Amino acid sequence: MIETGLKGRVALITGANNPHGIGAAIARALAKEGVVVCLHYFNTHPAPETEIGVPGEAFYHSQQAKSAEGVAQEIRSSGGTAVCIEADLSDPQTPPQLLDFAESQLGTVDILVNNACYWESDTFLPATADTVAKQVETWTSRPQTFCPDVFDRLFAVDARAVAHLMTEFALRHTARGATWGRILNISTDGAHCFPSEVTYGAAKLALEGYTRSAAVELGKFGITINCISPGPIQTGWVTPEFEVDIAQSTPLGRVGHPEDIADVAVFLASEQARWVTGQVIRVNGGHSV
Repeated sequence: MIETGLKGRVALITGANNPHGIGAAIARALAKEGVVVCLHYFNTHPAPETEIGVPGEAFYHSQQAKSAEGVAQEIRSSGGTAVCIEADLSDPQTPPQLLDFAESQLGTVDILVNNACYWESDTFLPATADTVAKQVETWTSRPQTFCPDVFDRLFAVDARAVAHLMTEFALRHTARGATWGRILNISTDGAHCFPSEVTYGAAKLALEGYTRSAAVELGKFGITINCISPGPIQTGWVTPEFEVDIAQSTPLGRVGHPEDIADVAVFLASEQARWVTGQVIRVNGGHSV
């Protein structure tokens, strides 16, 4: 068995409430390696009156409406340590408050996982167009035409909050003279070109740019910063029909699972990845190369 060197480390993971999601999978995987975890979440959808069990948009939103306490309790039941906090990452006051909470509950944060994101679909096509080319996320409703409000909402969470959290992490790391740190950012393999989700893609591309710049600037302090770029992952939103389409367009022949991302996250946090920084790693079964 490989010794990851992670036992006793403290991790803050954003967007870790969906039990079928990437954040929750990363939290479980890190906890299995002895990391104590602080799980952030923010509910943007009301909880449904009845449980929905069929994958699709409604099921996904029902899972997103849950708190992170269920994931935290699962980790505690397996012998790990986990706490959770709800906070709105679009609020500029939130990033330092998240780190304050994690430090007060668990100790200084060694690993920051920026997984949370805000999502809307938008397009450059005019609202009066008869058809909108749904080239990527065929499960969504018709995307809206780009507008400044959509830009502000998406970039506030998907880019600005990530940069703010990385800054806060670095400030605290250097202030205490630490020599070991890990930052993992979660992007999407459509970031470089995302028709029908143009602003979401642009925000994730900004995140990738922050990853590279931070890696150059913070390496001298023993912090590695890397980015995982997932392909389509079954976090509850992929319908059975769409899963068939994804499998047919993916060289490895299936939709991705959150654990596929979590395994790479553990590697990037581990001692085995001590010489890896500034990288954007596609974890997508060959969905895009």
